[in-house]
Amino acid sequence: MKTFAAVLALGAMVASPALTDSSVPQFQVDPFWPKPLPNNWILGQVSGLAVDRFDRIWLVHRPGSLTERERAAEQNPPTAKCCVAAPPVLVLDQSGNLLRSWGGPAQGYQWPESEHGIFVDDNDFAWLAGNGKKDGQLLKFTMEGKFVLQIGKSGEGNDSNATDRLGSPADVAVDVAAKEVFAADGYGNRRVVVFDSETGAYKRHWGAYGNKPSDAKTPPYNPADPPAQQFGNPVHCIRIGKDALVYVCDRSNDRLQIFRKDGTFVAEHFYEKMTRGTGSVYDLVFSPDKDQRFIYMIDGMNGEVRIVDRTTKETLSRFGRPGRQVGMFTALHNIAVDHQGNIYTAEVNTGQRVQRFRRLDAQD
Repeated sequence: MKTFAAVLALGAMVASPALTDSSVPQFQVDPFWPKPLPNNWILGQVSGLAVDRFDRIWLVHRPGSLTERERAAEQNPPTAKCCVAAPPVLVLDQSGNLLRSWGGPAQGYQWPESEHGIFVDDNDFAWLAGNGKKDGQLLKFTMEGKFVLQIGKSGEGNDSNATDRLGSPADVAVDVAAKEVFAADGYGNRRVVVFDSETGAYKRHWGAYGNKPSDAKTPPYNPADPPAQQFGNPVHCIRIGKDALVYVCDRSNDRLQIFRKDGTFVAEHFYEKMTRGTGSVYDLVFSPDKDQRFIYMIDGMNGEVRIVDRTTKETLSRFGRPGRQVGMFTALHNIAVDHQGNIYTAEVNTGQRVQRFRRLDAQD
């Protein structure tokens, strides 16, 4: 009982925002979420996270990132009782129980070399991206894992102005009304690119500030320099708000850039501008209230979740720090939120986990 109480106390300590303003959402880590996976399964790097309209939590991980020791039960002969790599795509309920799993290479499409990013649209299709060096494709599946569409193709030669393939894309967002899929493209390219979500036909693309992107080499990010005129690598996230604007994470340049859907530049905002390394703007989601009052933004380099006012773009609060204990983060990478306002996070590298942070205050 003493150990249990200590775990809960740690969770409250790590996940409570620094500010106590009652208007700022309050969160506490759930140390028992998710439930253990069945079938002796184990997660690799969890590189994509989403919540669908039924409040099911979707994650994609990288089975190929697991070591032989972690996959000991798969060896011939087995070298230990555990474990076996889980399928790449897993679907959980809010209690953390596994509901569905699928994914991996098969005939008819090119599965990514390195899984990266998952999005479930309002028509109940699941989209996947990949950031392997040859990954130039987006994949569309039904919720049950039936292949529907591939946009782009695997291969060599990234080109930020190509119309036939992508360049190691990181993330996807879908405008179902316009039948358009937007990609943060990505680890090889330096752009946003838009395709027809039904046919895969190319429609348009743009770089930083809405300009034509360039693949010319740029110097490493330096906070003392003027803002970079090109996106850095990777262009790491893309989200479409209820305000009909497109929010793009320029991770290594520590900034969020905002556009109209046609690529017209609207604004940019910097966060933790002195951060170098892998950058401070990894991923974001909007709070689920009708006005989307808050942006929940994650910072992998500093190991924290920021709560940002969507109107002013000011940071109101934050929680988390680098570490391996519950409520802390090792290589924080993705974020999602359900309709009750609970936050979910995913970790890559040696983090290899998902966590849930319950919203404690009442949501508007």
